[in-house]
Amino acid sequence: MSTEASVNSGSRIKNFLIAIVAIALGIALFLGLKTDSSSVSLAELDQSSTPLEVAVNNGKPSLIEFYANWCTVCQKMTPDMAKLKAQYDQNLNFVMLNVDNTKWLPEMLKYRVDGIPHFVFLGKQGETIAETIGDIPRTIMASNLEALIAGSTLPHLQNNGRTSQFSTSVATESTQDDPRSHGSQVVN
Repeated sequence: MSTEASVNSGSRIKNFLIAIVAIALGIALFLGLKTDSSSVSLAELDQSSTPLEVAVNNGKPSLIEFYANWCTVCQKMTPDMAKLKAQYDQNLNFVMLNVDNTKWLPEMLKYRVDGIPHFVFLGKQGETIAETIGDIPRTIMASNLEALIAGSTLPHLQNNGRTSQFSTSVATESTQDDPRSHGSQVVN
């Protein structure tokens, strides 16, 4: 056997082994992605959530998430929300309300949902404790949920319902025209 033939034979074996390893790694990666148990869809999370009617009446605190299937932040947060649900489900209601479903319009108006994901933290009697909008890291959400379950102040949110302390006196009789009258005189 010539030196050139043995070099070609060794090169072929090396290339064959590289191809086999590449195929094996590709199959392992494919199967690994297919069996990833942490991938949960918004629809699956919604289906496993507590119905709103049950949540506000069962004596447990609740987290309501207003979401949409097209919302990229909602999709991004889904694996974390699924893990939090698994961790706190015994002590807390997880409620999912899709903003694209007109059934939830009264709730969207009640909680003034103008961005998603919009989270509403409810106490044991269904009272609103706090609200927040946007991407929340799992550790921060977990801290808030633990506080909600314990009935203490949520560490990463302000209480709902705070208003400005601004006040002014309102004159009952005005010598000026009401700006809404557009200059017309009201005759008594």
